Amino acid sequence: MPTAIIIDSKGGQYEIEVEIGQNLMEAATDQGIDGIIGECGGVMSCATCHVYVAPEWFDKLPAVGDIEESMLDVARDPQDNSRLSCQIEMTEELDGIVVHLPVSQF
Repeated sequence: MPTAIIIDSKGGQYEIEVEIGQNLMEAATDQGIDGIIGECGGVMSCATCHVYVAPEWFDKLPAVGDIEESMLDVARDPQDNSRLSCQIEMTEELDGIVVHLPVSQF
């Protein structure tokens, strides 16, 4: 099963398994990763699953859509490599993806 590496704001690293087709937010919350909240359940209305995608992985993701872009505007400390983890759907190509968590989602 593909994996994702999540690095929290203090440098703690977590490797989680993510089923093909599952999004990172669901996988992280299912596996109890602190720092990804996903209050809205993945419908892009809260931005509490905001992550920073490591540069070497960013271009492997589909382009940011208009709704996601709008939500990233209200995320805490958005950066050029910000994404909502609910919009990162696992594929074989993304096996090993690395994302970093912001200090806080609020």
